[in-house]
Amino acid sequence: MKLETFPNRHPGRDYEIEIRCPEFTSVCPKTGQPDFGTIRITYVPDVVCLELKSLKLYLHEYRSKGIFYEHVTNVILDDLVAALRPRRMTVEGDFNVRGGISTIVRASYAATQTAAKPASLKRGRR
Repeated sequence: MKLETFPNRHPGRDYEIEIRCPEFTSVCPKTGQPDFGTIRITYVPDVVCLELKSLKLYLHEYRSKGIFYEHVTNVILDDLVAALRPRRMTVEGDFNVRGGISTIVRASYAATQTAAKPASLKRGRR
């Protein structure tokens, strides 16, 4: 599934977008049992923002995939960073209790340098 984006209408300003996906489901690769959790995505956009329907369809692809919590959180971060090239991003997987243990996995990314922007974007025009 391709993650879609749309132009950031305020690229000259740092602002934070937080997305909460409370119905995330994947499969435990050891037991084959379903894993449930909430995925939280927090990011500061640069040139583009994330289109939410494409995110929903992307996350639905994990419903039948056997993948550990730690890995899925990092894969989601990598895929989102590749699609968006944000200034900063954190993906948090807050997984439901299973066997008496709950798990939260956080993975973060920060751009090392901001690419030069065209003058029209520096002024926030589109």
